[in-house]
Amino acid sequence: MSATTVAWIYLFIAGLLEAFWAIGLKYSEGFSKPIPTILTLCLVISSFFLLSKAMKVLPVSFAYAIWCAIGIVSLVLIEYFYLNGVLNFQKIISILFILIGIVGLKIS
Repeated sequence: MSATTVAWIYLFIAGLLEAFWAIGLKYSEGFSKPIPTILTLCLVISSFFLLSKAMKVLPVSFAYAIWCAIGIVSLVLIEYFYLNGVLNFQKIISILFILIGIVGLKIS
């Protein structure tokens, strides 16, 4: 596999981990529950580690935007499917704007 392919894999996994550590923040209840806090911190460290590995190959601004987008979109979907969240028209349009922004960054 090429270095770019590996960087994209790292970036995708890092983005997914971002969504899970955001959920972990909720369940740690302000870092007052030890087990969720430890798991959340492990996810944060893993996510940032993989993001930093991806940034060795991919442009920093683009990698960071993709990381955020993967985290946001994943979190919205996880919340909708597993945490009784709401997925309305405004959220769908907002996600589309995020994706359009990333495409704009890529082609510029």
